Amino acid sequence: MPSIIDIQVLEGVFSDGEKAQIIRNVTKAFGDVAGETIMGGTSVRIHEVCSGSWGYAGNVLTTADALAMRDRG
Repeated sequence: MPSIIDIQVLEGVFSDGEKAQIIRNVTKAFGDVAGETIMGGTSVRIHEVCSGSWGYAGNVLTTADALAMRDRG
């Protein structure tokens, strides 16, 4: 059974290496619940949204905002 997991993040917040780690970790977490057979057919896609094109609680978020959030932990 193919499964698709889509993740949306603001552009420029995660490095290529971090995105690869997210893909591996999400795939494994899904497989831990769904089983190895389903995990083998799982596709994880990371979509980068342009800075300023994301709204949260009525506010426009930018890459700088997201990087500040990461700095705060």
